[in-house]
Amino acid sequence: MDLDFDVVDLEKTDHPKEGDEAPDFTRPLVNEEFWEDVSLSELARERPVLLVFYPMDGDFPATYIWNEIRDRAWEESHEIEIIGCSISTPYEHKSLIEERHMNYRLFSDPQNEVAEKYDIVNDLDGMAGVSEARPAVFLLDSERTIEYVWVAEQWPDFPDYDAVRDAIAAVCSER
Repeated sequence: MDLDFDVVDLEKTDHPKEGDEAPDFTRPLVNEEFWEDVSLSELARERPVLLVFYPMDGDFPATYIWNEIRDRAWEESHEIEIIGCSISTPYEHKSLIEERHMNYRLFSDPQNEVAEKYDIVNDLDGMAGVSEARPAVFLLDSERTIEYVWVAEQWPDFPDYDAVRDAIAAVCSER
């Protein structure tokens, strides 16, 4: 298959694993109308959280990931909070939410500090000091225990959406 881009193997990471407590953080959480500083622990107390890390808004992996999640509509059959996190600004998030017709909120992390906490940083080739989160999915329970994790090993790489669906069903049925 002739691709218009190179598939790149990413370095190994020491990201949090299933059974670990997910690192907490507070960042601007953006919806279609406004944003406010919210902590991950605050969200997880209410219901399970699917935390989706993705490259910057407008990048084709971001578009593909969010279209796939939106079309699968897991939140319609399960009591779950689906939240994104990327280096994009709140203004860029508002545009993505509107353009993709998303009902999800997105954390804005322009310095990529949250990805650093999770050890899922992807340094961009040829751009000194510029990084983004590699695609990753962390499913958390009410105490931020990681129940399911997937982290990209190549760029581009995408989660097994059926495995994510099954993990969500298992976590939500335990509640």
